[in-house]
Amino acid sequence: MIHFERDEFDARRARLLDEMANRKLDAMLLFAQESMYWLTGYDSFGFCFFQCLVLKSDGEMQLLTRSADLRQARHTSILEAIVIWRDRGNADPVIELRNLLGDMDLLGARIGVEWLTHGLTGQAGLGVNERLGSFATLKDASDLVPMLRAVKSEAEIAYVREAALLADEAFEAAQPLIVPGADEAEILAAMQGHVLKRGGDYPANPFIVGSGRDALLCRYKSGRRRLDASDQLTLEWAGVKAQYHAALMRTVILGEPTDRHLELHAAAREALSAVEAVMRPEHSFGDVFDAHAAVMEEHELVRHRLSACGYSLGARYAPSWMDMPMFHVGNQAVIQPNMTLFAHMIIMDSDTGTAMTLGRTYLTTETEPEPLSRLSLDLTVVR
Repeated sequence: MIHFERDEFDARRARLLDEMANRKLDAMLLFAQESMYWLTGYDSFGFCFFQCLVLKSDGEMQLLTRSADLRQARHTSILEAIVIWRDRGNADPVIELRNLLGDMDLLGARIGVEWLTHGLTGQAGLGVNERLGSFATLKDASDLVPMLRAVKSEAEIAYVREAALLADEAFEAAQPLIVPGADEAEILAAMQGHVLKRGGDYPANPFIVGSGRDALLCRYKSGRRRLDASDQLTLEWAGVKAQYHAALMRTVILGEPTDRHLELHAAAREALSAVEAVMRPEHSFGDVFDAHAAVMEEHELVRHRLSACGYSLGARYAPSWMDMPMFHVGNQAVIQPNMTLFAHMIIMDSDTGTAMTLGRTYLTTETEPEPLSRLSLDLTVVR
């Protein structure tokens, strides 16, 4: 179950080694599951326990993990050197990591570390800093692999396109169920079930489904309700293939939309068009956010918008499919061709209880971005 050819992994490792050389790093300690998957194909949720992939500047790789993931690594990755730390009362995997680094002749080396990841808990991070800080020179390299991953290969783009198709189909599968009296649970099951039936994967975070006042939420929460004859339903979901995500976001209106719904939808669509106009090479992620914010300000919606309007998407693991970089003010990261980016226009007017969202995933090119969804941007109304 390895999703890419060996030459694809070789090309990724070469890109990473070049960047390590630019930063004068002798090795990298990779704690992010996304980094391990991108570099080797290793596919697991075992990152909830301590594990680390070590990459030396000469290309040597060794994975330190638990016995439960030994076969997982063998079956899903190109890794050959897998070292196991044993579960026991006084287990200290950081000491095991230090011993591994010693065996790899990295004493006194300059080592980059992925500190910014949910694959490294605060407690484990303190242990790494304490036990390895005197062994080697540790440098924060949390951004290194994420920025490399942000630019997709043709093989990755093929998976994203498959994910985007699954996302479109999931909404179309759920649409007949979005009627007065419908249970949110049935809508959610139809969308997630379709992705799985079509050979897709679980998403890195739950789909968002919320109606009534909960349509103003942009996070999943437990609990379901039935739709009223006059209602609003916010959905955020993703198609997922080989862990690659393509997200979409919509607010559906049941009954007659209010004037405020129509106003907010018009603003969201205008903002999305403004974002598309600057989602091009040489512009920054901050420029994209500024385009969104300018439209919101023109419509006097500053109080009702968010402080970010999207982010990179790719192969991600729980708890979130959001990837780096993000569209927020001042982000100087530059847009490059072959990025897959999710732009969402989210307007939540708590004063009137009105929700409106509009979002889709794009592939950046040398010029204008390519929308990966075929769904209409028109307001979906169920009468």
